[in-house]
Order: sequence, then structure tokens, then C-alpha cells
Amino acid sequence: MISAREYDKDRFDRSKRIEWLDMDAIGDCRCLVVGAGALGNEAVKCLVLSGFRDITIVDMDDIVLSNLNRCVFFRSSDVKNGLKADILAERASRLDPDVTIRSKRMRIQELERWDAFGIVIGCLDNISARLHVNAHSYYHKIPYVDGGTDGMTGKIQVVLPGGPCLQCSMNRTHYKALETRFSCTGKDAAFYVPKMAAEITTTSVIAAMQVREAMKIMSGREDMCVKNMSYYDGISGETFTLEVKKDERCENHEHEV
Repeated sequence: MISAREYDKDRFDRSKRIEWLDMDAIGDCRCLVVGAGALGNEAVKCLVLSGFRDITIVDMDDIVLSNLNRCVFFRSSDVKNGLKADILAERASRLDPDVTIRSKRMRIQELERWDAFGIVIGCLDNISARLHVNAHSYYHKIPYVDGGTDGMTGKIQVVLPGGPCLQCSMNRTHYKALETRFSCTGKDAAFYVPKMAAEITTTSVIAAMQVREAMKIMSGREDMCVKNMSYYDGISGETFTLEVKKDERCENHEHEV
């Protein structure tokens, strides 16, 4: 009988071979994932497999049939019978018995204890919730990695304490759409808008980019983080950046010295 080599008995042996990765800091981090849809499914999967050991998921929505083509943890039997946050937490925890994943069935606006978290991963589908997460993360000096997709394109933005925030990059079009939910109307939506295109390959890429940035941050390598706003074009396979400058008039920076 051939026994496994000692290094093959370590779940994170291959990750530890990346010299700058701080697996202890990653494992000790309390991570907040806001949104349990397509991006949330992929992000939580990558977080667990990357060594994050304490994850809280916030989402208020039920699972519907149209979620199933891009949400790896959802099943047909979950449709109308399960909430996204609960099902995602339960299924993702099976990937590693040592991980703790909590679900909170609520709107992100109802979350009170922000200072309990070391990093926030935004997997949201509406601008209003994004700005709420951005403001609270920035106020509490918690790094925030925002992600979003539209069909074959997507983007991420890393918001670090002291730097430009999500609101600094907003334009008039964004503000007009503040209360619009782009892929899920929710129980208390005031009006309906057509759903945006979505597919799994772009979602997977964007979520993976978000988690990779989280790994850099928790390893103390903010110098390696994506600067500005990074866009991904799934048709051409190209990634490009749009410069984001700190807006001194942004209300999130009003009290900074």
C-alpha cells in the first residue's frame, strides 16, 4: 500500500507554496458576504476553498428557478422552498467541516454589527444596497471588495480605508437608478424593471477576482491589490481599468483628517 506523502495530508499545502499568502490570517478573518445569488454562490465557494474559516452571508431572497443555471449550490428542490442565504450556508459548509458559515435572512440595511468583520465581499444586484455597504464598510475601516456583472462583462472595485470608495465613482445615471434592483425584485420592490443578462462563466471570473483580492488584503499585501476599477470583457477576454479618484466632496470622506 502506498501512503500519502505528508504534504498531501495538508488541505492547504498547495496554497502555502505561494510565499506571500498568510494562511493563518486568512483563516482567522471574519468575512461578510452580502448577497447569496450567482456571485454569492461562487464567492463563498472560493472563500471556503481558499481557507476562510468564518463566513456570514446576508440575503433576504427566496430561490427561484432562474437562479439554477448559475448558482452552484442550489437545486430544483430548493425552488420556492428555501432562502438563498440558508441554502448557500448549509451546502457550502459541506466543502470543509472546519468552516463556520452563518446565514442572516435580512436586508443588509438591517445589519447592526459591522465592526465584527474583517472584510466585506459585495455580491449585490442594486445600487442602493451597494452604497449602504460601501458607507458602513468605509466608516468602520473595513476593506470592501465590490463585484457586479452584466451578461458577458463584469467589474470589481477594491475599497480600502483612506482611499477612493464606491461612491466616489458614481455618476448621475447611478443616482437615478438608486432604488432599482437589477436582477431580483424582492418582496418590497416599488417597481419592476427588466432583468439583466447573466451567465455563469462571467460570474465565476468576477467572484474569483473578488476572493483573490480578499486573499491579498488579509495577507497584508494591499500593495498588490487591483487599483481603481477593473473591468472584465468576456467576449474579448480582456481586463482593463478605469481610474477612480478620491472625491473630497464624497460624504464618506467628510470627517477624514
